[in-house]
Amino acid sequence: MSKWSLESWKKLPINQSPGWNQSNKLKNVIKSLNSQPPIVFKNEIILLKKRLQQAYNGKYFIIQGGDCAETFSNFNGELIKNKLNILLQMSIVLSYATSIKTIRIGRIAGQFAKPRTNLIEQKNKQKFPSYRGDAINGIEFSEKSRQPDPNRMVTMYEQSAYTLNLIRSMINDGYTNINNANQWDLDFIKKSKQGKEYRQIIKKILKALSFMKTIDLMNNHSNQLELYEFFTSHEGLLLEYEQALTRFEPNEKKYYNYSGHMIWIGDRTRNIDGAHIEFVSGIENPIGIKIGPSINPDELIKIIKKINPKNEAGKILLISRLGVKNINQILPELIQKTNENKLKVIWLCDPMHGNTFENKYGYKTRHFNTILKELEEYMKIHKSLNNRAGGIHIEFTSENVTECLGGFQKINNDTLLQRYETACDPRLNNLQSLELIFKLTDLINKKEYQCQN
Repeated sequence: MSKWSLESWKKLPINQSPGWNQSNKLKNVIKSLNSQPPIVFKNEIILLKKRLQQAYNGKYFIIQGGDCAETFSNFNGELIKNKLNILLQMSIVLSYATSIKTIRIGRIAGQFAKPRTNLIEQKNKQKFPSYRGDAINGIEFSEKSRQPDPNRMVTMYEQSAYTLNLIRSMINDGYTNINNANQWDLDFIKKSKQGKEYRQIIKKILKALSFMKTIDLMNNHSNQLELYEFFTSHEGLLLEYEQALTRFEPNEKKYYNYSGHMIWIGDRTRNIDGAHIEFVSGIENPIGIKIGPSINPDELIKIIKKINPKNEAGKILLISRLGVKNINQILPELIQKTNENKLKVIWLCDPMHGNTFENKYGYKTRHFNTILKELEEYMKIHKSLNNRAGGIHIEFTSENVTECLGGFQKINNDTLLQRYETACDPRLNNLQSLELIFKLTDLINKKEYQCQN
């Protein structure tokens, strides 16, 4: 086994490579990114690892979610605030209903690149590279738009930095204080069942806080009532970008990737001998590994051991994306394998990607009931093996879109087209996200889904 270096990944096969063909332009982009300040900081990464260690021990539940793919055009302060609102809403509902603290990890401030099953798209006998996210090419179906352009990584960096700076400012300004919870509501959910349930929860919490203040139980610990911890994550698809934002800390003799707090490796790029696994094996950040139906259990064990040779709790998150049809056949063996090897991993469920299909009009979608069903099976399987279910990983938007079927709104094949706006995969809207978290709290509270560890 060769020694890891910041560039050792370049010697290995690179799945889902964008195919940059303008070497001078790419070199200039990398040079520019190398000189940019970090998007996140070392102490934040260390804090996330600490929280994930606590999640491994059952003290926290992880909610990871956000856009399928961020876009350059759909970028403004209001949308960023609303994405934060959703995670805050989901977090407070789950914590209130289950008495479990939550870790909020956004798919935000870096989720601009996507792997694709089909690298070529054809329309009307024309063939162009598939849209791979705004960090690689444009969504317009034309030769010019679909040409991979490394300059887009500079824009990705700029928007990611702006996004996280805004979120930090909001947190520092007290926006995430529980006393401001009424501000997290979005207009279009106010008349919904979920919206009413959410506001009832907030009303009860605020009443309890008022009582605590009245009898002077708060003292100087009001900061504990702020949901001030927020972390970012994205798929580490573009290794040139990830390398450029990775820095060596000489006092620790360790490398930290400052593009985001957590990086995950997708199901299409997790091959043990590939460039992506090689790169993340040398950085200190928590690493997520997406697990699809094609996973080989023995290979998974090798991947985990390569990335986390010291078997450090809080380092590895295994994100299953198996689909309802496969989860009962595949997940139990994977859990048993990791347990047999005494590997300290946190299990999350992505109930969306494995349940994607095309409706009769040719639109990619997912059904709310199927998403919920995979979550139920995920909880049951972990309970049956006395293993801990660590969290969820979902795609959502703050917009009132109609991209996933079902839910309280009863979105069907015809109403799906009313606001189908995704640049890539279908997302839950705010109402569906709240509905899902209410359903999840019910599952967590039922004894038949509770782990005894």
